[in-house]
Amino acid sequence: MTPERYERIRKTLEMRQPDLTVITDEVYKPHNLAAIARTCDAVGIPKIHCVWPRDRYRLKTAATAGSSDWIEVQTHADIETGIRELQNNGVKVVAAHLTDRAIDYRDYDFTQPTALLMGTEKEGVSDAASDMADEHLIIPMRGMVQSFNVSVAAAIILNEAHYQRQAAGMYNEQRLPDEWFDRLLFEWCQPKIALLCRENNLSYPDLREDGELADPQGFSDLYNAHRAAKKKR
Repeated sequence: MTPERYERIRKTLEMRQPDLTVITDEVYKPHNLAAIARTCDAVGIPKIHCVWPRDRYRLKTAATAGSSDWIEVQTHADIETGIRELQNNGVKVVAAHLTDRAIDYRDYDFTQPTALLMGTEKEGVSDAASDMADEHLIIPMRGMVQSFNVSVAAAIILNEAHYQRQAAGMYNEQRLPDEWFDRLLFEWCQPKIALLCRENNLSYPDLREDGELADPQGFSDLYNAHRAAKKKR
């Protein structure tokens, strides 16, 4: 790993916003999911929440252009469970949804812990999600159409969140908890070894200041011993 890449990884993680996220309610087109993930990475969101419409839809797709490698995805069985979990953790859920109580998205304070709720392409935000959401947001339209594509709407609203948080200095210091930061740092610097560790239930080894393993031979010995023990079972 080059020093430049290691420095870029660290700086990117230092700007991640753990209290800003997106929750999708059965968004089913892979290119829309991919575009939303790409925008999330661009504005510093470390994790998104998804309710899948069918088993075959997953974030991993060529259209992500690598974005899903940098975004964690938490799946929920249904939208009610996802919203409730976020709200129980002090996160306001704001739905991109045209209703009588909706406010201009620019009037919402995105410096507070927020999850942007995006509904499915065909039906939009479900009635259950609409009722549970803390706020409804709209993007003012000046033409004949009444709505943007779901991924475009997410990008517009998240750009406002980025603008507000940047103005508030929220990208100027590390906001990820140390444990989360260190885990992502290892996974981004050493993705293949991280995968081996997860598959074999091994703790991540220590890294040097340049992102390389502190004791590569020690990890190799540990991994080989672990595999040998598994074969004897």
